[in-house]
Amino acid sequence: MSASLNATAEHATADHASAERVADRVPAEAVCAEPLSVLGRDVTVPLVTGGEVAYAALDYAASAPALQRVWDDVAAYAPYYGSVHRGAGYLSQLSTDLFEQSRVTVAEFLDCRPSDQVIFTRSTTDSLNLLAAVLPAGCQVFVFETEHHASLLPWGDARVTYLDAPRTPDEAVATLELALAAREPYGPALVCVTGASNVTGELWPVRELAAAAHAHGARIVLDAAQLAPHHPVSLRELDVDWVAFSGHKLYAPFGSGVLAGRADWLQEAEPYLAGGGASRKVARREDGGVDVEWHTTAARHEAGSPNVIGVYSIASACRALTEAGFEGLVARERQLIAKVREGLAGVPEVRVLSLFGDDAPRVGVISFVVDGWNSSHFAAALSAEYGIGVRDGLFCAHPLVRTLLGGEPQAQGECGAPEAAPGERSLNAIRVSFGAGTPDEHVDRFVRAVRELVADGAKWRYRTEEGRCVPVS
Repeated sequence: MSASLNATAEHATADHASAERVADRVPAEAVCAEPLSVLGRDVTVPLVTGGEVAYAALDYAASAPALQRVWDDVAAYAPYYGSVHRGAGYLSQLSTDLFEQSRVTVAEFLDCRPSDQVIFTRSTTDSLNLLAAVLPAGCQVFVFETEHHASLLPWGDARVTYLDAPRTPDEAVATLELALAAREPYGPALVCVTGASNVTGELWPVRELAAAAHAHGARIVLDAAQLAPHHPVSLRELDVDWVAFSGHKLYAPFGSGVLAGRADWLQEAEPYLAGGGASRKVARREDGGVDVEWHTTAARHEAGSPNVIGVYSIASACRALTEAGFEGLVARERQLIAKVREGLAGVPEVRVLSLFGDDAPRVGVISFVVDGWNSSHFAAALSAEYGIGVRDGLFCAHPLVRTLLGGEPQAQGECGAPEAAPGERSLNAIRVSFGAGTPDEHVDRFVRAVRELVADGAKWRYRTEEGRCVPVS
């Protein structure tokens, strides 16, 4: 085995701080980390106005670029790839060891309790659907309308209570406490909450919400898809029952995710998927059927051949972020956030979307609208004329964005036309997001591009094609 592979299999240990306290804990004069090396930093893209420019990837909230460290670790392992939990050969044994060691690494990254289980899934969405599938009968679920659809939709209308969007962290806690106090006094209950909004980037009061849930006999699951790439996440300090996140937002591609936390509901439920790996023993009955004894470990919900490369990439990303040091990463990201917010504040036509206000701590996710612009048109111009990749739309958080925009959107018109007259509300929004691999130049170019587009308009003509705004060739 290569030295590189040996190195990436080592345990990583770190002191994890409570997520919502990290921004306050990092002093203003903290030494900022350099951008982490990510794939795609040297990719150039053509501009409709002529020439090429280095691509500015500012859509981290959708999928972050892979860390170079992760890519190197996966490349070092690839020749040793083998079936997991299936073979007696050397490569199978090595892959099994790597897979299970990755589970340990993720548990350390999340500061799991000794009794917690780490289950590997396909994504945050898959993790939360898994948890929804194992809820005890009669479980009541409480979820804010502000959640990403991955957190909003898995639970089923018959047993879910949707809570209105709060306008302060204190209001979020008070709203949850009132809802829990009014629930049926007996029976299981679950609260699902985000750690950082995928629309506004604002940090939610997770520890306080967990305390409220537990005080009323409920459990809580944290959607950390947008939190884990930016801040340390500790199950112990946040006192949450489960946490879910995705590798592709944590600088780790290959389609893998995590659900980590309490084991009891998971062990008591039928497997999420039935098949090999989840079963410990299968036997035919005399009546022609089969009896199955399911695993009680994490394997119970990991049926089928696991995505060992995806799992290993998550573990590699966990090690890389831990070793880089979250304090320096947070300090640098805070500077980038300030630069973007100050730049947008200098353009009167721009309105930044927020639930908790300008002073709320946040990660590098900022959504905004531009007065008189169709958001798809604006995003297309950023790409075609400046080489900047952002996201436009409702960001798989339709109720939240509609609340922030002030109501239901109208039908979308041609992308070359304004979406609304000056002063009228917008149809959708634009989201810029960044993280540990973002160079300062990308943020500077974005701010400059916004100013120029608002002041001078687009330099090119655009049209709508299959629902997307594209430059006219």
